[in-house]
Amino acid sequence: METRTTSVLNELIEINNDRVAGFEKAIADIKDENIDLKEIFQRYASQSRENSQELAALVGAEGDEVETGTSVSGSLHRAWIDVKSIFGGNTRESILSEAERGEDAIKKAYREALEDTELSASARETIIRQQTTINAAHDEVKALRDAAK
Repeated sequence: METRTTSVLNELIEINNDRVAGFEKAIADIKDENIDLKEIFQRYASQSRENSQELAALVGAEGDEVETGTSVSGSLHRAWIDVKSIFGGNTRESILSEAERGEDAIKKAYREALEDTELSASARETIIRQQTTINAAHDEVKALRDAAK
């Protein structure tokens, strides 16, 4: 029987996995004129890999099943990136706008996770710490997008 904390943690693992896949897709599609974005996106993908590992350790400590996949909405998000690249939406602003959309989604997931009153103290502490880096990443992407307009 999965606890509420495990359910919340698995949802965050899933969206972090989505974020890794989304940034890896963006990295693969980035052309030379936006090469600086590759390093930034690689950093965020690594951040989410670490987040997932840390959250998985908490789930494992509960003795529950750890989520390893991506979400349906995450798959849809990546498919949208694919369609956009086919139609030439590869401008710096469009890449960053799409990245910001993804960052908005993970920010929302962390905010909603913290609204759950049944979270264990250790899970809450980890989520708050990760949320700080997620919010900073969002703000950096937003600033880059604004500068690209």
